[in-house]
Amino acid sequence: MYTIAGVSGLLGSEILFLSPSSTGLTSKDCDLAESASIIESIAHHHNIKTVINCAARVGGVKANTDFVAEFFDDNIKINMNILDQCRRSNLKLVSVLSTCVYPDAKYVTYPLTEDQLHNGPPHPSNFGYAYAKRMVEVQSRAYRQQHCCNFISAIPNNLYGVNDNYDLDSGHVVPALIRKFYEAKLYGYDHVDVWGTGAPLREFTFARDAAKIILWLAENYNDEKPVNIGNPEQVSIKKLAQMIAEEIGFEGGGNFDTTKPDGQFEKPSSNAFLRSLGCDIQYTPLRDGLKETINSFKNRYPNVRGITISK
Repeated sequence: MYTIAGVSGLLGSEILFLSPSSTGLTSKDCDLAESASIIESIAHHHNIKTVINCAARVGGVKANTDFVAEFFDDNIKINMNILDQCRRSNLKLVSVLSTCVYPDAKYVTYPLTEDQLHNGPPHPSNFGYAYAKRMVEVQSRAYRQQHCCNFISAIPNNLYGVNDNYDLDSGHVVPALIRKFYEAKLYGYDHVDVWGTGAPLREFTFARDAAKIILWLAENYNDEKPVNIGNPEQVSIKKLAQMIAEEIGFEGGGNFDTTKPDGQFEKPSSNAFLRSLGCDIQYTPLRDGLKETINSFKNRYPNVRGITISK
């Protein structure tokens, strides 16, 4: 049983699905950028010893570029408040980062391994969010050294799943493409606009798989070294778009807008350390995960136009 910060989001909701006796915090319960004191009362009332922090301000390339300072500020505040409250309450903390915390390509060798985390600055396309999330690992080590806190860090790559954010301005690539292709089929459009060239390569992990690994780490891992937990298989954005179009049944084309940024070309990660710990996760194949995600989207939003997609 755990307290899950950010329980209404993509990853937090999957952790709660797998651990239904746990308690959760949403932005409606409290603003974690202002205070995390509610964690102490929840943990005490339910006799909880571990907090899983999935809370963050997140978004795609556009949101990270347009609101870079806000992404940095809000995530730094959330991190600091949660870490400090878990220290005060003597709670184990599992913090969820992102592979965007890793340095830009010219400072690392691929695949990305945990020992390269601080070899250089992150890619400039999302440096505000990336630095804020990277500091979680620094803060966790500092609290370990001074206060003997059992704080650990998990690093997923691009997550997608059944409770994603389908807002076109703030959503990530998978939910954005699902919404675009579904709308195109529903309303008879002949093409879908896709940002960039389609050439960049990305890794995608079904959120439920990441949730399983995080719960495993919460029970079995207690060291300071961060752990990559993502599926290391890469796919191009063009291939991803084709797969989504096929699953939705859209027969039109994709218009790749080369005036829009691609972001980092690739950032392949290694999960060898996770495997060495004894976590034998079987990742959901991308097409299977997309099929479940698309079916969930259709059931939730049968008539997309004219409604506000929930975040």
